[in-house]
Formats: sequence, structure tokens, C-alpha cells
Amino acid sequence: MKVLAINGSARRDGNTAVLLRRVMDRLEAAGIETELVQLAGESLEPCRACWACAGQENCVHHNDAFGDIFEKMKAADGIILGSPVYSANVSATMQALIERAAVVGDMNPGLFTHKVGAAVAAARRGGALHAIDTLHHFFLNHEMFVAGATYWNMGYGRLPGEVEKDEEALANMDSLGANIAHVLCALSKMEK
Repeated sequence: MKVLAINGSARRDGNTAVLLRRVMDRLEAAGIETELVQLAGESLEPCRACWACAGQENCVHHNDAFGDIFEKMKAADGIILGSPVYSANVSATMQALIERAAVVGDMNPGLFTHKVGAAVAAARRGGALHAIDTLHHFFLNHEMFVAGATYWNMGYGRLPGEVEKDEEALANMDSLGANIAHVLCALSKMEK
């Protein structure tokens, strides 16, 4: 089993990455392979609504990193989307990723069906719940199972690394990792 974590922050290895890595550590401890993709430095274009992806199982435009990331999303058993909170929502890069992924998924039904999804948000103050909701909509609209934890999957901090002082967030990331592992293992048993 493999889980792909995608960090939608413009800041590589910042607070969002700290939270994602905490979840990934718990997954790896459960014997699940993980990979972290960081969107920092990437300029993902928005969807062109050309519908040329129908039957192609990926976007037909190859002038950015979307195609490679989408292939990893398709291959993963679980996907964790993490974003900092910008204007009470996900980052523009994360928004472009999920919009394009949603259209490719809509035009090629079943690509994400029965995968496990989880959302993580890093915030300075507010808006994290709306960002998580945005990410959950992507999962739910593509027939994915959404893993939760003991509270909302958010952590607070402004400067890189400050989220490590949010003990409740770190404990919640541990719970989230354990719950993702549990759902993946249960689904794996059902497939046998």
C-alpha cells in the first residue's frame, strides 16, 4: 500500500510539510509506503475546460508538473492533501491541482473510487476549516473514503516550524495517520 501526500504550500518544508510528515511517520510505522510531493516552486495552470482528457486518464496539456503528479495520485491507495490557509481557503496552486484532477476524474470515472483521502491545513489564525472542507469536497465527489481524526486536521503557526508548538495538532496528526492506516488495511482485507 502507498499513500501520496501533496503539500500545496509555496513554502517548501514549512508548517504544512511538518503536519504532513507527522501523518506520514505514523503511516510508515504501520508498514505503509509514503511519498511527499511539494508544490513549492511549481506553477500549475488552471483547467482549460477543453474536455480533451476524456478517455485519456490524464490532462493532455504537458507544460507543467500536473501530469506527473496526477499519475502518482492514480497509483496511490491513499492521498493526503495539505495546504496552508490563504484568504480562508487552500493555496492557489492546490486549487489548480484539485480543479484539474477533478475534471480528469470526472471525464474518466473511477480513477479515484475507493481510495482513502485526508486533508490537512496549516493556518496562522482562521479559515482552516473552510480549506479542509474544500479538500474534502474533492475526495467526496470522486467516491473516496475520507479519514478523520480526533479533531479537525489543522495546526496553527505563522513562521516555518511554529506548528510544532501546537501539541494538539501533532497529536491529531498521529491519530489521522493511525486512522488512514486502519481504513487502508480494512479495505485491503475486503479486496482479498
